[in-house]
Amino acid sequence: MIDVGFFLEIIPKLLSGVPLTLQLAGTSILLGFMLALALALAQQGGHRRIVWPIRTFVAVFRGTPLLVQIFLIYYGLGQFRPALQTVGLWWLFREPYWCAILALTLNTAAYGSEILRGAISNVPRGLGEAASALGMSRLLTLRLVTLPIALRQAIPAYGNEIILMVKGTSLASIITLMEVTGIAQGLISQSYRAIEVFIAAGAIYLLLNFLIVRALSALEIRLTPYRTRT
Repeated sequence: MIDVGFFLEIIPKLLSGVPLTLQLAGTSILLGFMLALALALAQQGGHRRIVWPIRTFVAVFRGTPLLVQIFLIYYGLGQFRPALQTVGLWWLFREPYWCAILALTLNTAAYGSEILRGAISNVPRGLGEAASALGMSRLLTLRLVTLPIALRQAIPAYGNEIILMVKGTSLASIITLMEVTGIAQGLISQSYRAIEVFIAAGAIYLLLNFLIVRALSALEIRLTPYRTRT
């Protein structure tokens, strides 16, 4: 039988981890989007010396689990402390928070770059030719024609990536960050009531992702007013 009193006791504690969850997700998604866009644009030229390193990066981060990436960045690179201190990067890799941000950013950038690359490639070539005929430069065409259309087309797929990143923040608990899942694990060790705690934690993630989906749907409708609401 469900203990309502226990749920009312643990939910505020779990909610205290939401700000860190949103901070991890928001920062990594923002940084990852900027990196993904740069990688997607860099591949448009088709130069092998540029394309192949990017594709290797994408293959590595898409082909390995996020959990492994977090472990390697936090625990693996931490073994090179003297070298990192020499180049002034130890401040980054000694903090679990920044290691989690780095892992999440690189992971979402790998997926996001493929989403954006496909969206940019799907923009009709005739639009670029029309812009060129009007005297617009390549940079201006990219900024005013190609990117706005590509970004609108990428919203549904990139929305899925945002949701995956929010859920991916739960893995930050393995490097001692006390976001929602980290707090849930602490509550389980105290109460030995794993089912109730994880149900409450899952409900919080579900609510967060529901709000994100609604916000992305509203954004898509705003950017594509010719579409009807569903």
